[in-house]
Amino acid sequence: MDRIRKALDLARQERNRSSERESPAPPTTSAKPSPPGKSSMQLPARIEYTNTRVFTPNPQTLESKRIVNPSGSDPAAAAFRMLRTQVLQRMDANGWRTLAVMSAGRNDGKTTTAINLAISLANDHHHTVLLVDCDLKQPTVGANLGIEAEYGLDDILRGEAEVEQCLYHPEGYDRLVVLPARGTLANSSEALAGPRGRALIADIRNRYPERIMLFDLPPVLGADDALAFLPSLDCGLIVVAERGTRRDDLLRCMELLRKTPILGTVLNKATDVAPTYG
Repeated sequence: MDRIRKALDLARQERNRSSERESPAPPTTSAKPSPPGKSSMQLPARIEYTNTRVFTPNPQTLESKRIVNPSGSDPAAAAFRMLRTQVLQRMDANGWRTLAVMSAGRNDGKTTTAINLAISLANDHHHTVLLVDCDLKQPTVGANLGIEAEYGLDDILRGEAEVEQCLYHPEGYDRLVVLPARGTLANSSEALAGPRGRALIADIRNRYPERIMLFDLPPVLGADDALAFLPSLDCGLIVVAERGTRRDDLLRCMELLRKTPILGTVLNKATDVAPTYG
């Protein structure tokens, strides 16, 4: 754990030095961000989904994929509520609505983190949440939630489906909608950064002004998808696996992301867990 923390400290120092040498350009987006602060709109306690497909997640599937109960009293649920609060504070302060969840390499737990964070964010009554599986190298968001998707993000980017056909709401998780990917997509980075990818961002941005959008992206060092798509998003979150993420890989990842506002890092698979209060 000390190795990871030292690497994170060094990466932050490198990012600070880089920002002094070069002022990073703000991320380009397809629409103007909402004004800072929480939305003044009070969402209904329960949302009725008419066009979005509703499915019932299997509890055994969720447990096997380490999906937490956002209202639970276990340390994992408490940790994601803490992460949710920190993420909302940073995003609200900057008027940001689109967040990339990334990791340096494989098996760091970024997809599990993205799902659990999306569920916890949706438990906040000021926002609705859209979770998009943008890992078109190995899409697993749908499988982890038990979605049997007829259409997905890959179909949208091929021009074979509309957004409305690809949205799924897990029953029991109010204010959460998922846009899964059904399979891999050749030339995925070009598709994400191309006209259809940009049109997708504009579309989902403009649908609901209070919606927060999370994008599960492929590992930064494994493909160029993240780097190609990040200019369309507001900020990022990096997942680091204790005893899994190599120090040099993390430093290289942070260097590549130096122009992207990073909310912070999430230490996953940690063995030293702080006790909860209450």
